[in-house]
Amino acid sequence: MSEFIPCPKCKCEYTYLNDGLMVCSECFHEWNPEEVVETSIDDTIKVLDVNGNELHNGDSVIVIKDLPVKGMPRPVKAGTKVKNIRLTDGDHNIDCKIEGFGAMGLKSEFVRKA
Repeated sequence: MSEFIPCPKCKCEYTYLNDGLMVCSECFHEWNPEEVVETSIDDTIKVLDVNGNELHNGDSVIVIKDLPVKGMPRPVKAGTKVKNIRLTDGDHNIDCKIEGFGAMGLKSEFVRKA
């Protein structure tokens, strides 16, 4: 079992010590193990829906316009309710599972809080 602490950025448990700094083997984030401050992804990411309401992990949202899905014959229809979202960092800042489509990423500008 490793006695190294997980990466504070991506929470990966595969880290190693390099010249006094800890290094994550997945995201290559470097940090001083003596200066680690515990933060969660919710504290660092602030995601707003189309109406300006703040979204949180586990919220339900409603799609506000038809969204074409690459490789699928039909789009995600406006009014589709998506439950139990997860916030991420990046262009598509919502990860979710949509019935009939599977797991995908959505942009918060195309949803409203349910």
